[in-house]
This record gives sequence, C-alpha cells and structure tokens, in this order.
Amino acid sequence: MLDPARLTRLAEDAARALMREGESANTRASYASAMRYWAAWYAARYGDVLRMPVPVPVVIQFIVDHAARKADVRDPEREAGLLTGSATGLVSELPPDVDQALVANGYKTRLGAPALNTLVHRIAVLSKAHQLAKEPNPCADPLVRELLGQTRRAYAKRGARPRKQRALTKDPLQALLATCDDSLRGKRDRALLLFAWATGGRRRSEVASATLENLQRVDARSYLYTLAHSKTNQAGAERPEDVKPLVGSAAQAMQDWLAVLKEKGITEGALFRRIRKGGHLGEPLAPAAVRDIVKERCALAGIEGEFSAHSLRAGFVTEAGRQNMPLAETMAMTGHQSVATVMGYFRAESALGSKVSRMLDGD
Repeated sequence: MLDPARLTRLAEDAARALMREGESANTRASYASAMRYWAAWYAARYGDVLRMPVPVPVVIQFIVDHAARKADVRDPEREAGLLTGSATGLVSELPPDVDQALVANGYKTRLGAPALNTLVHRIAVLSKAHQLAKEPNPCADPLVRELLGQTRRAYAKRGARPRKQRALTKDPLQALLATCDDSLRGKRDRALLLFAWATGGRRRSEVASATLENLQRVDARSYLYTLAHSKTNQAGAERPEDVKPLVGSAAQAMQDWLAVLKEKGITEGALFRRIRKGGHLGEPLAPAAVRDIVKERCALAGIEGEFSAHSLRAGFVTEAGRQNMPLAETMAMTGHQSVATVMGYFRAESALGSKVSRMLDGD
C-alpha cells in the first residue's frame, strides 16, 4: 500500500520526467548552461565540486564577482591587478586569472562582467535547482535578495539598460526578402521569414516547431496556422486566439514552399527543414537555425546592427505601432498578454509622428 503522505521514488522520478518533458528545449538548454557555469566558477574560486545546498556567502560572492561596480581610485586591490575591470571605470571582484580561464574554457564568451540579465538569470536557475532538490534555498536569503535588489538599482542609476536587438520592421524585412532567390534555400527562407513576421512575430521556437498538420489552406491566397504549443500556452490547450492568418505575399511564399515539399514527397511533419547537399531535405530546423537564417539574410542585405530571431517579433509589433494599428488587434496576433510590453513598442515609434510632439512647429 502507498503512504498518502509520501511519494514513492518511482512516482517522484515520474514527476521529474514530466516536468522535464513539459519544459521547452530552450529552457532546458538555458538551465543546463547556467548550472555548468556555476560549477566551473565554483571550482575555479573554491577548488571544489559544487554541491547543494550552496551556502549563502557563496551566492553573495557570485554576485559581487559578476556585478560591475564603480571603482574606487584608491582601491589597493585594483591597483594590484586583483580585480576585473574595464575602460569604463567599472570593476568586479572576479580575479582576472579566473576570468581568463572561464573564457578560455568556453564558459564565458568575453572578459568582464556579464549583462545584468545574465547574472539575475543564473541566480534564478540556482534558486530553481534548490527548490527542485528540496534543499534550503540560499537565493531566498534576505541578504541575497537585498544585494540583488540594490545591484539592480545601481545599474539603473548608472543608466545601464538591457541591450536590445534591432527590430526588423517592414522596410528592412523587404530588404531581407530581396536576398531570397528561387533556389531551394531562397524559397525556404522567404517562406520562413514571412511566416514568422506576418503571423504576429512568431518566436523562433514556434517557427522551428511549425508543422504541416497545423497549416490549413483557406483559398489560393490565404492560410490559417494553429499554434499547438507556445510560450503562453505551454499545455497546448486549444484556444481560438492561437489561430493565426497567413495572407497576401506571405501566403504566396508559403504556397511556393509547400510545392517544394510536395515535390520532395513530404506531406506531414516539420514545415521548415534543413537543406542538405544535393537538395535533400533533412530534419526539422532547430530554433538556433532560425536565428542564423535571420543573421545571414541581414548580412546579405547589408543591414548593419544586432539582429536575432526576436528581431522579427519586435519588428512586427514596432511596425504595428508605426502604422497606428489597433492595440487589441496587434496583441491578438502576437499573443502578448502584457499591454505594457506592447505599448513600449507602440510609444517608441508613434511618438515621433504624434501631433503632441509637433505642437511647437504647428500652425
């Protein structure tokens, strides 16, 4: 008989397996990367293997090692070269030799303090790991919470803002599409870019997981696509708002790509696939491949700046604000649940053309 007050080991393992399966691939990869970094940093700083529960002083050390602060010109540690610093006059407590080792071994991409969002994310992942392991959570300690809060305020006072990817609004998107010829890769990329943008700025994971089964042809110039699973619908429940229209030039590009798939004998499964040598279509594209396609097409179009797959989503919302599209219709397409998030895009673009901003120059 089972004890109603306790889970069996099999039930506990099954619950963990379901939780892992329910998480997106991006989430799992992000968590694994953060924990690998924690282990590498701990080994470099303490010469030991990371174990839970992690002591509170270790978490505090992690924060001061990775949060940039203003340097004191009289700081003897800085003068002795014991702090990691930059030309901006900001330093962190991470020793330069440890910083260099982490970069050399692939745990960091560059020297110096990471973005604040990266630091906060790694703390959140460690907190989640303790919760799942049912261990005392050092990240919930008042000292850690207060230090993290004050760190955020320090960054804000310095005017530090998260670096955002450029938005691919209508004009730069057209430049990307102009690089897509009638080759196999050109047809795929054109259909992918227009599908991602025109259906409301789909996330790269949604593009990569798009399937033929969820695409319904309405007529020669229009399709309906049903999002079976998304960031805001993790359970994959059927919802009317998850049906997205694909019309006009986007529908034409999709029709051209579907003709290619049919010619290759593909009538089910992934909508967007890898193209192998000889024109053979392979496995479904990974989310990272969607990002790579955006970057590659931006380079071919000669568009400078930081772009990623999110640039398509940001571009759709930004263009909607620029063209004064109704907020409700925009949110219905994107699936945004926060009005504040969408209004941030709207205000940035519509403010330049508003009558209020031009009162001084008005008649």
